[in-house]
Amino acid sequence: MRLFIKSNDYQVWDVVEDGSCILMKREGDRLIPKIKLKMTDEDRRRLQINDKAMHMIFCAQGPDDCAKVSSCTSVKEICDKLETTYEGTNNVKKTNIELLNLSYENFKMEPDKDITKMFDRFSVIVNGLKGLGEVIPEDKFVRKLIYSLPSLEMLREPPLLKKRISRN
Repeated sequence: MRLFIKSNDYQVWDVVEDGSCILMKREGDRLIPKIKLKMTDEDRRRLQINDKAMHMIFCAQGPDDCAKVSSCTSVKEICDKLETTYEGTNNVKKTNIELLNLSYENFKMEPDKDITKMFDRFSVIVNGLKGLGEVIPEDKFVRKLIYSLPSLEMLREPPLLKKRISRN
């Protein structure tokens, strides 16, 4: 969704990140929403950008997600609600990061799998970490992937061949 919105209009992405599109005015010591008659052209432009971002998100979501966020009044509120729904609270995120880090640290190629399946499994772990804000530097990524490969002796004699030899 991030890339979709940024590629369409970067100002819209700024509203998604920053929020604060509900226009307020100060009356005494409290803030109240501005009424339409007192809005400036800049106020209307900011509201239009917010509505444009909300429209993009609604178009990109399925009906279940639209139902979850249909009562939201700002794009920031929608994004926060979707983030909590799919990524969880900060405690859930930390737990997921710890679990993925553990999977990363203990990662090895499974004996009966090929390198393509190994790389697919590894990519799921690394992309999961990246999605939660934990970026692994490329050199560390490559080093871990290489060290996860089986030794040369294991590659020379497939396990099935070892079993056949031992039976004879």
